Amino acid sequence: MLHEVDIAGLLVAPISVYAFAAVLVVLALRYVLIGTGLLRRAWHPALLEVALYVSVLSLLILFV
Repeated sequence: MLHEVDIAGLLVAPISVYAFAAVLVVLALRYVLIGTGLLRRAWHPALLEVALYVSVLSLLILFV
């Protein structure tokens, strides 16, 4: 579990760090989904991306 992160003298909550890391992971996964054509086959691509973000964020919080 992370504690407050010091960025240029400003203490940032750990959820902010997890959220930023989740964005980076989801962007990489989105690139893979677009490349394989799976995102195009989804019923609602935006909903899939939000669900993927929430899942990745939850996994980061649980296991990091």
